Amino acid sequence: MRVLIVKTSSMGDVIHTLPALTDALEHIPSIRFDWVVEEGFSQIPTWHRAVDRVIPVAVRRWRKNWFRHDIRAERRHFYQQLTSTHYDAIIDAQGLIKSAALITRKSRGTKHGLDWQSAREPLASWWYTHTYRMSKQQHAVEKIRALFAESLGYQKPTTQGDYAIAQHFVRNLPDDANQYLVFLHATTRDDKHWPESAWESLIDAVTARGMSVKLPWGSPVEYQRAVRLAEGRSNVEVLPKLSLSEVATQLAGARGVVSVDTGLSHLTAALDRPNITLYGPTDPLLIGGYGKNQYVIKGQPEGKMSEIEPVQVLEKLNSIGCL
Repeated sequence: MRVLIVKTSSMGDVIHTLPALTDALEHIPSIRFDWVVEEGFSQIPTWHRAVDRVIPVAVRRWRKNWFRHDIRAERRHFYQQLTSTHYDAIIDAQGLIKSAALITRKSRGTKHGLDWQSAREPLASWWYTHTYRMSKQQHAVEKIRALFAESLGYQKPTTQGDYAIAQHFVRNLPDDANQYLVFLHATTRDDKHWPESAWESLIDAVTARGMSVKLPWGSPVEYQRAVRLAEGRSNVEVLPKLSLSEVATQLAGARGVVSVDTGLSHLTAALDRPNITLYGPTDPLLIGGYGKNQYVIKGQPEGKMSEIEPVQVLEKLNSIGCL
């Protein structure tokens, strides 16, 4: 049985889809998946043993110059790949008009997706052969697991979902595995950032206890923040520019992780590493860290990141055995 997954972005959403593949593989051992995903996240599906082929798409980049000659050529190549296979089922787990109209509609096979009341953009449901109603009051991982179960004809397991990618990195851990913490300090929204002074206090506290800290980054702004946090401090390493797989390797070897609400926090959860995620204005109940060893500290009472004290994080790190 060959199935096409349409789940293009964001990083957290792509990662949240992985447990559904594990469910499907357990119920249908012969099943194989192809996956349409934004080019920046194309490494993620390759980590799961049930995925045969990744079809990168670049809608985010294409829409800036939609009619330029080279972009039109890229789109033609993408659609050639998309239509080269007839699928037993196509599951649009994105639930957006652009995914349904630009990708799912043009793929070959029976199309499955969320119904009018369940999709993030209701009009997307017009392009599906079969639609399913899912409660919005459940974690995103469970919602996708339910969609796959309905689409492929099995009962959704009641056990916690398994991302099944941690083992991909076990054979290539860093030499200093389990001897460092990773602090994920970067996120996209200003109100989701933890103050630099708080990060500095936490770094000073954990390094005073003999633990080293690694700081990844993905943009020039994030690099400059990492440099400021590390300046004048021993046992703090600003990592070089890394691919997503290389970041995952560093996370997989960490003794523990402290993160803000960001895609790499979901990657940490998928790798089964102890992770304390700091939340301010966003709600962790429906899209927070899902999996083993995931912990939440939320700013109280007003939901501000500045309300989270470094001592709270330090105490939690100590209580879960990371110090």
